[in-house]
Amino acid sequence: MKAVRSPHNPIIEPKDLTPSRDDFEIIGVLNAGVTRFKDTVILLVRVAERPINENSDVVLTAVYDVGEKDLAVKEFPKSDPDTDFSDPRLIVRSGQTYLTSISHLRIGRSKDDINFEIDDKPTISAANEYETFGIEDPRITLVDGTYYIHYVAVSAFGVVTCLASTQDLVNFRRHGVIFCPDNKDVAIFQGKASDRFYALHRPVSPLFNMQDIWVADSGDLLTWGNHRRLLGPRPGCWDEAKVGAGAVPFKIEQGWLEVYHGVDRDNRYCLGAALLDSAEPWRVLARSTEPILAPQSDYECEGFFGNVVFSCGLLCEDDKLRIYYGAADTTICYAELSLQEIIDSLSD
Repeated sequence: MKAVRSPHNPIIEPKDLTPSRDDFEIIGVLNAGVTRFKDTVILLVRVAERPINENSDVVLTAVYDVGEKDLAVKEFPKSDPDTDFSDPRLIVRSGQTYLTSISHLRIGRSKDDINFEIDDKPTISAANEYETFGIEDPRITLVDGTYYIHYVAVSAFGVVTCLASTQDLVNFRRHGVIFCPDNKDVAIFQGKASDRFYALHRPVSPLFNMQDIWVADSGDLLTWGNHRRLLGPRPGCWDEAKVGAGAVPFKIEQGWLEVYHGVDRDNRYCLGAALLDSAEPWRVLARSTEPILAPQSDYECEGFFGNVVFSCGLLCEDDKLRIYYGAADTTICYAELSLQEIIDSLSD
């Protein structure tokens, strides 16, 4: 599979943005939802920040204080034997886990698909008790002139998925939690099937260590049911450890095409594709035997969390997939792939 990466990669880096506060630094710009608004490509970018730390003996992070309606800085001594800092993304303590950064969402706009102007201020940020550790990984689905934004919200209550909507990408209405914990990687289909809305989601079973993609349907985009397991990891394959939705599923002649992510036993994140039945999207018709995009460039292999390519959005135009993806949990990159080559590579 030939993926044509932009020679300008990474197209968005932390240094290109201004932190939301003077005492914060941006450590990652990643995993953007994608859509078109008139003649403009819109990225809803996840921006990961943390407090600037001048004390090497402690780890600092920020959480949203619901009462104060503002971010509060928390300090964790590295010498504490009851705190695990081994994963750069997490602060794990007895009875409580924190994130090492807090994320919000910002809009970026481009007329040429590559050069983006990113808003200086957050577009959507933590605002309630389910978002105290931040909001992440947005996807965008356009339905009858309304853009539905589904995003991950993290708090001490767990990982949930929330929904917001807008018609102008300026004014947003929040609809609350649509998938309860622990559930993420929700991707609402770009259109109906058999007069129903469908969404992919990834519930987690700690007891059995299951991280499979499920599908649910809805009549109103708010209440989801009829949950069915869709696909899971495959032993010995590039997606052997876990899988999750990537971009929003979109319609092609052969059915619904979903670009999803898979993780192997070495924690390498790659992108693959799955073809779902047009009328019965809970049926998998074919699937990638090899990744369509895998970490290989330096900016994909080295960063805050290396060996990662992860997409929340793409544009299917001119028989090409124009994929915007997070690289190493640090930057946003761009690549083009042939739609026909992807279809030809799928296997039953």
